[in-house]
Amino acid sequence: MWSYRNPVDVRFGRGSFSLLGDLLKGRSYALVTYPDTYFRSLSAELEAKAGKPLLVIDDIAPNPDIALLEVQTARFANLSRTPDVVVALGGGSVIDSAKVFAAARGDFAAMDAYLKKRAGAETIKPWPLIAVPTTAGTGSEVTCWGTVWDNAGGVKFSLAHPGLYPEFSIVDPDLMVGKPRDLTIQTGLDALSHSLESLWNRSANPVSMAHAVTAARGVLATLPRLAEDLRNAELREGMARAATLAGFAFSNTKTAIAHSLSYPITLRHGVPHGIACSFSLPMIIRSVAGEGGICAEGLNAIFGTDAEGAARQLSDVLAGLGVATDYRHYGIDAEEFRDLVDLAFDGERGQNFIGSKKNLHAAADLGKEERKAVA
Repeated sequence: MWSYRNPVDVRFGRGSFSLLGDLLKGRSYALVTYPDTYFRSLSAELEAKAGKPLLVIDDIAPNPDIALLEVQTARFANLSRTPDVVVALGGGSVIDSAKVFAAARGDFAAMDAYLKKRAGAETIKPWPLIAVPTTAGTGSEVTCWGTVWDNAGGVKFSLAHPGLYPEFSIVDPDLMVGKPRDLTIQTGLDALSHSLESLWNRSANPVSMAHAVTAARGVLATLPRLAEDLRNAELREGMARAATLAGFAFSNTKTAIAHSLSYPITLRHGVPHGIACSFSLPMIIRSVAGEGGICAEGLNAIFGTDAEGAARQLSDVLAGLGVATDYRHYGIDAEEFRDLVDLAFDGERGQNFIGSKKNLHAAADLGKEERKAVA
């Protein structure tokens, strides 16, 4: 038996940002965004249609840190009335931050207790959310969870609650045109990881697989060309579509071992999330050779070959994008990487993985030996 559910009402297409004012339906709102000139112009356009927001939070940092989120949440306490809805206009960090604010409803302590599993889901009743992603990769606009980082403590938390599915998601590829090359590659590879991670997953199902296959094929066909033609609106639309479908895929499965492996790599070595969760994908594909089921069916539909051929194809794509698949490139030695793999299996996301620790260690060693042979 299997099930699939995603309640987000998605409005996709170039120019769809213009729908945001109507979707607010006269409700009061708090706006979470960036302070850049571009985002100020978008905020002004929204304000002209929907009125002034009750609060604007625009000091959003990459990889939202729990200490800053607590300070930002406190600003809601000064409002004369609470917002009817929270609008997230920006990339994954903006949407994840908005989910924290929606869950906290001005009471960070209650949200923190739930986040750290000291309280149950019944203690959180999030405000409604509208998500407007301006990058193609995070998928947070169609999921009910977000990532919270504790840099001081060296840990990462996952905020998950069914009330955090956005009410609406507006995916307007025009908002993504001209984003920098590094950001485009990093977010695009995050989407690729989301799609592949939903295949080697204990919660995989035929609907999530269909989304994952289409998403992965879209990223592989589009991202290398987009990286060389950043203002191409058609390619931006293709990447936005792929990222949204990847979001639909892992919205029901969550991520798996690549993401579990990535978090300490980002915290310890400063590797951007999209790179940290994707450079290991060829190694992981090798490790699931022979697993069968949805994983094998999905990978074959994407790459048209066996696991070894798929790993080689993906390695070539990553190399073309300037992404090294050798963990040593990121300042990680063999001993630390082995420990990171072990740690990844202990994490919540690692437990979603259908593969074995033994096979993943073997795949990592195989990659090392192949690099020696080439050298």
